Amino acid sequence: MNKIIIFDTTLRDGEQAPGAAMTSPQKLELAYQLEKLGVDIIEAGFPIASPDDFKAVQIISRNIKKSAVCGLARCIRADIEAAHNAIKKARHPRIHLFLATSKIHMQYKFRKAEDEILELAKKSTRDARGMCQDIEFSPEDATRTERDFIYKVIEEVINEGATTINVPDTVGYSYPQEIYKLISDILNNVPNINKAVISIHCHDDLGMATANSLSAVLAGARQVHCTINGIGERAGNASLEEVVMALKTRKDVFSDFYTGINTKNIFHISRLVSGFTGFPVPPNKAVVGKNAFRHESGIHQDAVIKKSITYEIMNPADVGFTEDNLVMGKHSGRHALAKKLKDLGFILSEARVNELFREFKALADKKKEVYDDDLISLAEEKTREGKRAYELVSVRVSTGTNIIPQAEVKIKYKKKVFTAHSSGDGPVDAVFKAVDKVTGSKGKLVDYRIEAVTKGQDALGEVNIKVNIKNKILSGQGASTDIIEASVKAYLDAINKINA
Repeated sequence: MNKIIIFDTTLRDGEQAPGAAMTSPQKLELAYQLEKLGVDIIEAGFPIASPDDFKAVQIISRNIKKSAVCGLARCIRADIEAAHNAIKKARHPRIHLFLATSKIHMQYKFRKAEDEILELAKKSTRDARGMCQDIEFSPEDATRTERDFIYKVIEEVINEGATTINVPDTVGYSYPQEIYKLISDILNNVPNINKAVISIHCHDDLGMATANSLSAVLAGARQVHCTINGIGERAGNASLEEVVMALKTRKDVFSDFYTGINTKNIFHISRLVSGFTGFPVPPNKAVVGKNAFRHESGIHQDAVIKKSITYEIMNPADVGFTEDNLVMGKHSGRHALAKKLKDLGFILSEARVNELFREFKALADKKKEVYDDDLISLAEEKTREGKRAYELVSVRVSTGTNIIPQAEVKIKYKKKVFTAHSSGDGPVDAVFKAVDKVTGSKGKLVDYRIEAVTKGQDALGEVNIKVNIKNKILSGQGASTDIIEASVKAYLDAINKINA
């Protein structure tokens, strides 16, 4: 049996999706969940990109015990040193180097000749290996690179100490048969390829990232780059859940392969990433979409009741998918809540549980039934908060037919409570303008979505927004049984990311 190494890049390539920025506390929480999921390597970020990126990679490196922690670096000395300094406290550190090798990139991006690119690749790999024993090298835009040149680059960086060779379909240009041929050709034409692990990194621009990744495995790749929910640049990356469940489900094809992923945690971490980034999971998304295991057709329903495998190729429980169920109420105690949160996959300190208990009690007083999804939403919101510059104290809105909406908000900032009033075109516009008076943010709303977390008239509502603040597109999320309050929480969540 061959183990397929799962290299998760949700925190790096996934976060590069416009509007998907996460705070350091969110990144650490997600890293804990990735480790619990059984991910082999966590690409924690691009340390040279910003002080916050460096800090997040450093914090993750110090706290993750089982998974390897990887930092990305261009073939630039300063990048390599930043990556090394960020990951050096990790139990299993890795530096991931990348350098474009296609003629398109060499001509228009670098304006360098092949021999210059080759020397840069060799020197950078040598420098990185002098700092870290585990080096991964990616010839960027590999699927559009001339075969003879990519063979030469791979051979030379392995000679300089690269232990993993990652083959990126950087712009999602390829298709399964082409990927299979490329991996096979590398195996057959690079003399020292047996000294390194071959990896694959696919983007989904043509909708084939998962198929291409699986084709690479069949050709000989033993590591797959992927992200939770397939988030990432442009159309995204290969979805971890799709790759893993395809390997597990189609044993007739992938009988010689396995992963170390605990698939029962997939649905939870999918929801967590969606909450942190503000990117909703489409209902028809494979494996983790809400409709993935639902059947409306009478013919389908009848068949599934008789034998689930008629229309279900996976057991929903295998990915942690369960229907909403009543679990807690206003008489439930702190220990019961702590145990339930642990069962749902959250790793929270006692202080955080105590904070959440107060929120839970307030919610239980408003709702007759408190579901798992209610608790997940509350826990996600607490994790989103981190160190908040601005905190909502209260909101009040006056609105109605033929009435100009009026809003009052009270917001805590540096231990002082500030009050502001404003009117607007609607109640949400009015409260956002009132918030702007306190924070001075003047954000421009780009996207606004409301989703009921659970069922019933007293359902917890979750608001997801994207807002342009200081020329940055930031996501914000907030939850409450009051949609206006949830909207203010979401707006402040976005504002707090600027001030984090």
